[in-house]
Amino acid sequence: MKLFGYFRSSAAFRVRIALNLKSVDYDQAFIHLRKNDQRSADFLKINPQGLVPALIDNGHVLSQSLAIIEYLEETRPEPALLPRDSVGRARVRSLAQAIACDIHPIDNLRVLQFLGKEMKHDAGDIEAWFNHWVKVGFDGIEQSLATDGKAGAYCHGDVPGLADICLVPQVFNARRYPSFDLSPYPTIMRIFGNCMKLAAFDRAVPEKQPDAE
Repeated sequence: MKLFGYFRSSAAFRVRIALNLKSVDYDQAFIHLRKNDQRSADFLKINPQGLVPALIDNGHVLSQSLAIIEYLEETRPEPALLPRDSVGRARVRSLAQAIACDIHPIDNLRVLQFLGKEMKHDAGDIEAWFNHWVKVGFDGIEQSLATDGKAGAYCHGDVPGLADICLVPQVFNARRYPSFDLSPYPTIMRIFGNCMKLAAFDRAVPEKQPDAE
């Protein structure tokens, strides 16, 4: 199994956590997003979307982090990353998608680069954009986690799963700008702290990857 990623990619970060939780051995190939390796002819043959992560398993090429994680869940079901009950699975997927579909796509590297290079926004504008969308997302996620009675040590009960896999990289992203205040999110930060005590999360952090700069 080979994972194509970039140390700072939060989507690749998610897959690294999932692979670690599943105790799956894998090799890494490094696609430097700031050097546009993702647009190289060789990589586009692997993933025509020109995005990381991409995962090759037994000759099958998979893309999109949530799809890859669901594939891992189906092919390597233990330990489970989703609850057994349908309502619980829907809740966990909802939390994961609130991050992966609502916050991340409008705050990722290519969007920030477009705002600066093409739209001519300055660094202050870009920081305000980034922080605004993290706040909008975290406000709702914090409320859900704090009030619906389903969170435990982790987003859903006392076993880490898909929602935590998405939450942790987004907290790392939220720390990108020191101006972003995480104090209004005590439940998010409590769960984040619990996750970071686990080796599967700690080994996946950007600064511990071979391509970290």
